[in-house]
Amino acid sequence: MSEAGAGTSVHIVQGYSIKQTAELTGITEDTIRYYEKIGLLPRAQRKGNSHRIYSDNDIETMKLITCLKKTGMSLDDMRPYLDLSLDSNLSEYPELHEMILNHKQKILDQIASLQQIVDLIDSKIDQNYLGPQECVLTGDQKKMPVRRTIR
Repeated sequence: MSEAGAGTSVHIVQGYSIKQTAELTGITEDTIRYYEKIGLLPRAQRKGNSHRIYSDNDIETMKLITCLKKTGMSLDDMRPYLDLSLDSNLSEYPELHEMILNHKQKILDQIASLQQIVDLIDSKIDQNYLGPQECVLTGDQKKMPVRRTIR
């Protein structure tokens, strides 16, 4: 938006400062700058004083990054999703749809593995005994070592 005044045109940039953006997204200012540096976020617009200014769309993209990070997705893996508009239909992008389904399956596998650990702990609590025994967690197929008691 521009305003005319005394024969000159002044460009007024509206949006959020980096401090406001950090507060709105929960992402630190340094992290926002880092995401710009590595190209995860587009370069921010600048005010006349060269301060960064962020739009509502930038805020929503940062919220998406935060959400995807919470799922354990790497920054590199989330790049293709950030190239889409926020209202894109994932089914129109079969490769990305498959990637997110695979990511979901990895998370479900982790949940199953963690549930086995919780079940093991529950059984020890119920037995009120840690006793030596073989313990196989199927999620990682690693046998936990049998501890020998010294008497």
